[in-house]
Amino acid sequence: MGKLIDEFRKGWQGAAPPSLGLSISFAIVCLLAATLVRWGLAQVRPDIYFTPYFPAVFFAAALGGFRIGVVTALIGGVLGVVLNFGDAFADRARFALLALYWAVCAITIWGVEHYRTMLAEQRRISKRLIEEEEYRKLLVEELQHRLKNKLSTVHAVLHQVLHDHPQVWARVDPRLRSLAATDDLISRIDKGGCDIRDLLISELGPYGHVRFTLNGDRLFLPPKLAVTLSLMFHELATNAGKYGAFSSPRGLLQVSWTISDDRLTITWDETEGPSVDKVSEPGFGTKLLKSALSSFDGRTEISYLKTGLHCIMQCRIPRSE
Repeated sequence: MGKLIDEFRKGWQGAAPPSLGLSISFAIVCLLAATLVRWGLAQVRPDIYFTPYFPAVFFAAALGGFRIGVVTALIGGVLGVVLNFGDAFADRARFALLALYWAVCAITIWGVEHYRTMLAEQRRISKRLIEEEEYRKLLVEELQHRLKNKLSTVHAVLHQVLHDHPQVWARVDPRLRSLAATDDLISRIDKGGCDIRDLLISELGPYGHVRFTLNGDRLFLPPKLAVTLSLMFHELATNAGKYGAFSSPRGLLQVSWTISDDRLTITWDETEGPSVDKVSEPGFGTKLLKSALSSFDGRTEISYLKTGLHCIMQCRIPRSE
């Protein structure tokens, strides 16, 4: 009995097609119930012939599909003509109502079948998205694992090469450890989020804590926003190390943020870096910075000043995820 109920539940929800026997049995039950209702209504109105069979056709088609719905409609029409619960007998008016009944049943069955098709397609897409999300998580975890192993290998090789140069190693070692700590933080915030100050310190730490200042109150970032901002901070910090403030011995960076209602504004301001004479065509990094916050009702403005890069990031902070 439990197996039968489970099969009915899955068939009704569209998770799995029910067996032919269950579909036929359910259609028979619907017809019997409709006939019983018709008998009860006949005690008040004997001229009600087909109305009770509309729900029977709808429910039979919803569970069993197009063919079961058509058969149920045909049988319901025959029962409406043949069975008499009063003194009235079949006449032209009843046959005219029969034609109208079958026309309405055809529209009903078409609508139910269209809904079933849409539901099946939605379930197929949902299943595919779930599978792709699981694959993405597996791939990201594997890439994080390989990155950690490569960083450990680089750390070991450099330690061996610089064994006779302790002063150089003392400068390289903390930076490599800071990079490793940043990778660990990225893997954690995808699940639980983090504080914006911790995120910035983790991203900017490898360049030296005396090279940047942070101004703003403590703010916890939800996971999705934290991951998005980490990608943007990483891109900005990488560019600062290649072309901006961190590429110059005197270069400095100031990052500040303010909150107004649910809006977050972050200002990235580089000074004392190389002057930007010519801006190249936007690459992947620039496109990432411009579009990353769009899902949070945000935008990014980038200005190349004589003093260095100036970037303003604005977005909405999600209430919950």
